[in-house]
Amino acid sequence: MGDFFNSVLYPIEWVVAWIMYGFHQAFTAIGLPAASGWTWGLAIVGLVIVMRALLIPLFVKQINASRKMQMISPELQKIQAKYKGKTDPESRQKMTQETMELYRSSGTNPFSSCLPILAQSPIFFGLFRVLNGLQHIAEGSKDPIGPITKAVASQAEQAQIFGAQLSDKFIGADSLSTKIVTVVLIILMSVTTFTTQRQLMTKNMPASALDNPFARQQKVLLYVLPLFFAISGVNFPIGVLIYWFVTNVWSMAQQFYVIRRMPAPGSLAEKALHERRRAKGLDVPPTALPGTVTGTVISDAVGSPRPQSRQRQQPKRKGRGGQRPGSRPATPQDDTDPTDSAS
Repeated sequence: MGDFFNSVLYPIEWVVAWIMYGFHQAFTAIGLPAASGWTWGLAIVGLVIVMRALLIPLFVKQINASRKMQMISPELQKIQAKYKGKTDPESRQKMTQETMELYRSSGTNPFSSCLPILAQSPIFFGLFRVLNGLQHIAEGSKDPIGPITKAVASQAEQAQIFGAQLSDKFIGADSLSTKIVTVVLIILMSVTTFTTQRQLMTKNMPASALDNPFARQQKVLLYVLPLFFAISGVNFPIGVLIYWFVTNVWSMAQQFYVIRRMPAPGSLAEKALHERRRAKGLDVPPTALPGTVTGTVISDAVGSPRPQSRQRQQPKRKGRGGQRPGSRPATPQDDTDPTDSAS
């Protein structure tokens, strides 16, 4: 099983090693010290930028999935209320079938919100294995990984940030500097995760979507994820913690942009967007005006007024079969139609 796991992860380790090495070479070419921990730390930041840029399509799917989950939350609540208190297998099966049918008819996939996390997991483990193997590669007890040769691994292994090596962990560390840097990074990771989750719930969810299973799940994650980071972070190398923190910052900034520019219908962020548009003298979608209902479909949220599409221009010419009910009275010009004389 271990050999299979290693064979699966090795291509990912190889890609991670080449991206890090490429950024390291680029930074040294502009004058940064090759053996500096900051140079290797910036190489990890470059790895984050490349990976997250490639994951932007998955992030778009995640946003759409979350938006659709918010939209269908009232229907989900109806299904749950319908089978509330019914624990027999037949009722539970029907509830599941109706829920899946709602997902299918609305084009919603609740698992799409997990795609970016799942896609990042192999990169995360690949970086972990590269950093964890630096010492063994430097000692010659492990084969090189792509461009990470014995000399390069020795250089990266000795690189330090605030007196802590990138491959050091809190567990088993003899240096106080390593423990301090690790704790600071774990705190930063927890704060950025909490902030990202909280701005999603407080600014980009309509009031009607705050009381449903999906929202309750988000509330649980709001407190569970930082706790998970605090517990698990002591087992990861400092280089992995840097990767984790930077990718959290990317997520927070990316989500802030989406919430500000494309907020969920009926949310506080949408109201703020409309206020900014009014202050600039720009048009506000009809669904945002006082007394109107916001947030029934996504197209309404971006300002395509549906009522306009329902109004059809009535024809002014009289048809062959006579006047339409409610049309204007015939004028002398209308009697010039040769088909009228035939009748």
